[in-house]
Amino acid sequence: MNQKKPQQRDTGRAVWIVGAVIAVVIGVAAIVAISQTGGGDDSEASGLQQYSEITVEGESLPAFGEGDTDAAVGMTAPIVTGQGFTGNTVTTEPIGPTMLVFLAHWCPHCQREVPLLVEWEASGTMPEGLDVIGVATATSPTNPNFPPSEWLTRENFPPLWPVLADDANNTAGNAFGVSGYPFFVLMDETGKVVQRISGEVSIDELNQIIETTLGL
Repeated sequence: MNQKKPQQRDTGRAVWIVGAVIAVVIGVAAIVAISQTGGGDDSEASGLQQYSEITVEGESLPAFGEGDTDAAVGMTAPIVTGQGFTGNTVTTEPIGPTMLVFLAHWCPHCQREVPLLVEWEASGTMPEGLDVIGVATATSPTNPNFPPSEWLTRENFPPLWPVLADDANNTAGNAFGVSGYPFFVLMDETGKVVQRISGEVSIDELNQIIETTLGL
């Protein structure tokens, strides 16, 4: 009997070690499963990126102010290059008359403006020959309506309008002197700024501005 007691203690200890190892393995597997199927951001799980690395070529525009004249008008706009939500390359370099639309997912003014822009594009009444590029900027996971990729998808943002994902420092927005949201930058085919607009704008007013500044 005395010879069996050490053997029983050794067996119990081995069972305990095996059980602990199994518990650790199960815990690791659970963590991996959560991280792959919704434990993190849904946009990351689906392979979308909400930020991108931004490069700026050229001189940044001055911050937009409330004065009678915009100092950026007549300046050559910087060329900003980055990626879209799916990693596609997006650049602001114009190949024709171009309108940039800077949007923040948490901004109520943007949430009212985007449906107007969607309807404008779908109606076929937007000026012919105008290129439109969206820029998702001021992105923050701690603010409402995150992530911007899902927001714009829900709003049926026109698929033919590329969307550039700004970086966490709002480098693209700062390069164009963004002062509020939504923010519009109109450029001619040479890349010169013809007008900037901060805040909500009606489609009728937008059409009139485009016709006056770009002749479209």
